[in-house]
This record gives sequence, C-alpha cells and structure tokens, in this order.
Amino acid sequence: MEQFPASFLWGAATAAVQVEGAYKENGKSLSIWDVAKPKRIKNGEDCHFGADHYHHMKEDVALMKKLGLKSYRFSLSWPRIMPKEGEINPLGLKFYSDLIDELLKNGIEPMVTLYHWDLPIWVEKKGGWLSKKVVKYFAAYVLAAVEAFSDRVSYWITLNEPQCFIMNAYLVGAHAPFKHNFLALAKLTRNTIQAHFAAVKIIREKAKKAPKIGLAMACGAFTPEKRNDPAEIEKARQETFDSLSGALANKWWGDPLILGKPVTVFKVFKIQVKDLKDFLPLDFIGLNIYQSLNSASWDSTGEKKKIGAAETYLHWGLTPEVMYYAPKFMYERYHLPVLITENGYADNDFPCRDGKIHDPQRSDFITCYLSELKKAIDDKIPVFGYTYWSLMDNFEWAEGYSPRFGLIYIDYQTGERTLKDSALFYSSIIASNGKDI
Repeated sequence: MEQFPASFLWGAATAAVQVEGAYKENGKSLSIWDVAKPKRIKNGEDCHFGADHYHHMKEDVALMKKLGLKSYRFSLSWPRIMPKEGEINPLGLKFYSDLIDELLKNGIEPMVTLYHWDLPIWVEKKGGWLSKKVVKYFAAYVLAAVEAFSDRVSYWITLNEPQCFIMNAYLVGAHAPFKHNFLALAKLTRNTIQAHFAAVKIIREKAKKAPKIGLAMACGAFTPEKRNDPAEIEKARQETFDSLSGALANKWWGDPLILGKPVTVFKVFKIQVKDLKDFLPLDFIGLNIYQSLNSASWDSTGEKKKIGAAETYLHWGLTPEVMYYAPKFMYERYHLPVLITENGYADNDFPCRDGKIHDPQRSDFITCYLSELKKAIDDKIPVFGYTYWSLMDNFEWAEGYSPRFGLIYIDYQTGERTLKDSALFYSSIIASNGKDI
C-alpha cells in the first residue's frame, strides 16, 4: 500500500479538562479535577488554565485547518453543560455548538467524546461511579448533548478509557477523586457499563443525523519477540487478554462493553448476564495506543525494561510494533472497525534560540508508529483513522504541565501558540495521505 485509504481520517485529539481552562466561567460548575488538592498534582499545579482553549477556540481551529486535519476529537465538559442536577447551561452548549460549527466550516469532522474524566462534583457527592445514580445522571447529560449537537455530529465516543478513570481513580488512587477501594471493582464496572449502554441507547434513538458510536479503550498489547514465529504471536495474543495487565486492560472491559459478554477475572470479579441486559452493539472501537504491555512497568510477565531502552519523558517505552499488534488482536477478538483515538509522544519541548520548537524525536515517533499501522491495514485490519494525541500541549492530569504531548507548543504564561516541527511534519503526512511513511 503506497498510501492510506482515500477516506482515511487524519486527526488530533484533546480533552476538556486538559485544554479548556475557563473552569468557573459562564455557568460551568466544578469537576473532580478542578478541586484536586495541590499535593495530588506534580509541582502543586492545577487544571484551571489547561491551554486556555476556551478563549482561543477559533485560533485553534484555524491551526487545525492549516495542518490539514480531517477530524478533531474533543470531549464535552459534563459540568460545563450540566452544572447542577436537572440544570442545562445554555452558555455551555453554545461553546460546543460554536466549536462544531467552526470545525465544519473548515472541513474538519467533529468527533465528540462524552466522558473524558471530568465528573461533576455534584455527581461525586452523590456517590460518583460507586453509585447506581451515576447512570441516570450521565443519561440526562448525554440526552442534552445529543439533542443539541446530533444534527451536525456523526461520531460519538461514549467513554474514554474506563480502565483509567475507574482503576486509577477509585482503586489505585492516582487520579481524581483519588480513592482506594480495589474490592469495589465489580460494582464500579457495572455502573460504568450501564452508563455506557444508556448513552448508546439515547444516541441510537435520539440522534438527528445517523450516528457512528464507539468507545475509546486504553489499549495495550503484548508483542512477540519474533514476528515470524506463529507460536510467539499466539503467546502475545493470549497474554493480551489473559495475563494480569492484559485481562484488566482489555478483556475485563472489552468483553462486556463491546460484545455484551459475561467476564470473570482472577476467579473473583464477575460481570454476569444480568448486568448486560441493556447491551447495544457499537459501530467502531477506539484504541488509545502508546506502548506494548511488555514494556509497561505494571505488566505481569516479570520482564524488566532493558537498560537504556528508549523511553518518552513519562518513561513509557517506545515500541512501535504495538501499533500493529494491538489493532490486529483487538479486531480479531471484537470484529469492529478500528479508529486510533490516541497515540502520541511526551517530551519537555521548549523554544530554541531561533524561536522554533525542534522536536525530531516526535516526528520519528509518528513515522515509526504509522509505519506499523500501515502494515496492519495492509493485512486487512479495517483501521479508518488516526488521531494524534495531542493537538496541543496541555494539563497532563496528575503529571501537571511538564510533559508536553502537543503538536502545538503552548506558552502557559501568555497562551501563545507555536507550531512545532512535528506539526509541520504531520501536516506533510496528511497532505500525501501517508505516501512517504
């Protein structure tokens, strides 16, 4: 394949908490991240500025157009749209309506993520994801979004990475609301599943424009040591779904949410048939892919990272081969078209003496990972888009502002935007439809 498919959606992504700022403006209430205590975030930072996208929206869309993006994945802020129980904020809806209009005016397909970790404080006070009430609260918010935007939006992603916003937040305590309750995994998962099913039902029934509905999974995969060894490939496939990290990252969430299939892990945690009575199928699966599970520090194989192995600023392994095997294994198990909803490289970029941001490592990262994605498409894995994470530098959750994932450099003191070298490189890839990858 010389080029990617003609209709391939080249995009970039952001999330509301990470980029919007304006955390108390125009009727928005607070989220669990807005009130995170300084000791929970590196350097005592907070998400209140993000990248000030709220005030730079048109400028940011103009930069997307300059790069040639075909799609833009962004999340809606639940507390901006529904600041209190039963209350819809018209100014919150207006911001996103204006954004969608601006995207469409510039030929960019809007992809809406309904939940990207910004649980409203008012929901958290009523139990958050630990309470069954979250299902009806989420459904009411989703209905408001669908009624407001579905005349112009086709792509809907219900949840971003349940593995992270449940496990990191309620079990490990690394993310807001910073709780530790591993024994609640099954209850948390049931509530998440039911919220997802409710969202799919609402979109299917209420969307004014034919919807394409998906789910963004934090997807890792084990990769074989020898790519031409069928036994090694099969071993990697099994570990991707049955090892400690593989089961929790993929099977525990994927089987019930995507297949409507009961699942048990470690002979302890179960999702049963009765929990899946409201199952509805999806149109695609979104995969957030960064590193192989072989190189992850929390894998179950007992393997240690090789001394001097290539890593990102966040110490994530550079393993391009995962961009072949993760779509392959996930498609072969779940039989849905694949959208790469996130893939990106964190560094500590800074302006050089010439005022430009030279980031050759990121450009090489994009080349290497897209090369593997191209191989997957050549092998008949139906991948229909690639969404780089992130469009711009932003608030990286508990890591604060030091890790920079963006194609666009953000001066956090002034809000000034600067295209990095990698942005121009990615733009050239889009212009040639990946011909030179």
